Amino acid sequence: MGTTLLTAEVHAKTYKGAEIASKTLHRYGRIEVRMRMARGPGILSTFFTYKPGSETAGSLWEEIDVEAFGKSNATAWQSNILVGNPRQGSEMVHDTGASLADAYHTYTIEWTPTAVVWQVDGVEKRRTTGGQASQLTSMHNFHFNLWASDVASWAGAFDSSMLPASQYVSWIRYYKYDNGAFVLDWSDDFATFDTARWEKANWTFDGNLVDFEPNNVVVKDGTLVLCLTAQGQTGCSGAVPVDSNGSLGGGGSTGAGGAATGGAGGNGGFAGSGGAPAGGAGTATGGTGGTGGTGGAASAGTSGAPPVGGAAGAAGASSTGGQAPSGGSSATAGTASSGAPATAGASAFGGNQAVPTAGGATTESGCGCAVPGSQHDKRTSPWGLLALASLAGWCLRRRAA
Repeated sequence: MGTTLLTAEVHAKTYKGAEIASKTLHRYGRIEVRMRMARGPGILSTFFTYKPGSETAGSLWEEIDVEAFGKSNATAWQSNILVGNPRQGSEMVHDTGASLADAYHTYTIEWTPTAVVWQVDGVEKRRTTGGQASQLTSMHNFHFNLWASDVASWAGAFDSSMLPASQYVSWIRYYKYDNGAFVLDWSDDFATFDTARWEKANWTFDGNLVDFEPNNVVVKDGTLVLCLTAQGQTGCSGAVPVDSNGSLGGGGSTGAGGAATGGAGGNGGFAGSGGAPAGGAGTATGGTGGTGGTGGAASAGTSGAPPVGGAAGAAGASSTGGQAPSGGSSATAGTASSGAPATAGASAFGGNQAVPTAGGATTESGCGCAVPGSQHDKRTSPWGLLALASLAGWCLRRRAA
């Protein structure tokens, strides 16, 4: 069961961690987060969705987790769903073969009324259909936290010599679930700390060796930094590792009867929009989407505005090469203005479609088993998709099975 906090419990522990929670609530959708995890036994770097009040007596718990273990050089993470009263989990551990503390990766949760799907860099790692997934019916908020477990058999024996430790979040994007499709609703690239969207935690929970300290949450160099420190050494210091694959492409400038091309998206970033040619038969081309594999969900560029009397701008094709992180968004076709119809851009990615490795995608039902000692005692290939365009409109399917 969760812990009902008392004032005396906060700031009483030797070590200080960090957590932020969203003030907004959402039910269903696609949540993409770009993170670099912390290293060290006992340390957990997490992102999760949570029904507020799940920890109160008599309440039904609801939660969906991504948790990276700092032990064993941070080479494993776990997916989990927690539901019910008493709370039950279905923890599944995923070994990566590489340290999650050495590079940024894009972690995705797709949550619909009947299923929950986890992906890393566009590769599906787990799918739960029915059972627990169908019990997630409430509004959730979103949490990032960095903490240390007192359960050595699960997280490893905490080693304070690894402090200070940091978890880095480059961005988060939320797509609402709308009539079977995921539609981008909002994003936060952490240029600043948005106090209208997020609050900093000042609580703790059973099984946690740390108090959450607001001073251990900072935004620096366009990155959210969560820090784990010893008492009296709070705050986040040191350089922020650069995420070279999460940038946004710039928009194209206006062409004079020629082609205006949108900026190319970063590796895993989003493409810029094409510029508008000023007359003539020139075309405006959307930017190229970011390369898949190590990036987030790349998006094809939007088409440029059509020239008067000329052919409509061709939509930008999404990136080529690499493994597709979730297929990418298809390009938006241009609209002709006294000219020929616009040409739709190709969707997805030119590289091979990502295929889950052994131990990857799994279909589940039922409630699984209880997970003692987990953090959840807390409070509180060819182208994957094609876009078709016409003068009347366009049709998009966001994600290939």
